[in-house]
Amino acid sequence: MLRSFFVYLSKAAWAQNLVTSWGFAWRAASRFIAGTKLEDAIRVVRELNAKGINATLDHLGEHTSTPEEAQQAAENIYATLDAIGADQNLRSNVSIKLTQIGMGLDESYCAETLERVLARAKTAKTFIRIDMEDTPYTDKTINLYYALREKGYENAGMVIQAYLFRTEADVRRMLQDGTRIRNVKGAYNEPPDKAFPKKADVDANYDLITKILLDAALAQNSNLSEDGRTPPIPAIGTHDEKRIAFAKSYAEKIGLPKTGLEFQMLYGIRRDLQEKLVRDGYLVRVYVPFGTHWYPYFMRRLAERPANVWFFISNFLKG
Repeated sequence: MLRSFFVYLSKAAWAQNLVTSWGFAWRAASRFIAGTKLEDAIRVVRELNAKGINATLDHLGEHTSTPEEAQQAAENIYATLDAIGADQNLRSNVSIKLTQIGMGLDESYCAETLERVLARAKTAKTFIRIDMEDTPYTDKTINLYYALREKGYENAGMVIQAYLFRTEADVRRMLQDGTRIRNVKGAYNEPPDKAFPKKADVDANYDLITKILLDAALAQNSNLSEDGRTPPIPAIGTHDEKRIAFAKSYAEKIGLPKTGLEFQMLYGIRRDLQEKLVRDGYLVRVYVPFGTHWYPYFMRRLAERPANVWFFISNFLKG
């Protein structure tokens, strides 16, 4: 119930206008967001890199409502890519959402913009991770990914959501082309005919997807690129220690080296676990969001974990 409420708030304009007017809301959100400016995010990436942690940068934004907003979002992505291209020691790639660059407005415009993004990423010698959004966009996102891949753009990977019934079939299809995939549980409020309603079922499907990804990584000898920008096939996106333990155990069982998979976590969450995994010899990449459009992202973080809600309330009480 609480999760559904915060997912609803993430899309409610009235709630966004209210919450973003509260100074304490930004103080709470800044735990999970690297800052509002690109230079803030680059500084965070350098700090992570110094600890042996790679990064993926995301200039926050989604569901743009006008062509001008979509164009500005694209310009922000270009600027992020240019900053990475200007510093070859920066071990980071970039994550984007397709509704950010106009998927909900004009699919042709979105396709053209995505092609420009991938071309710019090639110039910057880095990788683009296409985030998965809620189910009205699942097929559109996958189809656009394949359309660009057919044009020769192989510097992109996908995100899948383990709570969807369709995900196993999607993953098996993508792996036929060696797609680099981030496995996440899912952060949207989906109808019962599309997603597993019970946490135990989501966890079981998550582990199944992890197993499929690790088998593919072993078969295809997939590893992290030397510059830290292009990840191996499996990105295990979770803070759930049971899911992490399963991935580690299964990788060891099949003989997949630690460089054959990557654990991906969110900025500001379980830093202790991130650093422990690095000490144990595993690859870790942290998702580093930044920008002024932080509200929807922050609400979804509150939806995911009750502890985050209490963190938000404590900031409220401090005024």
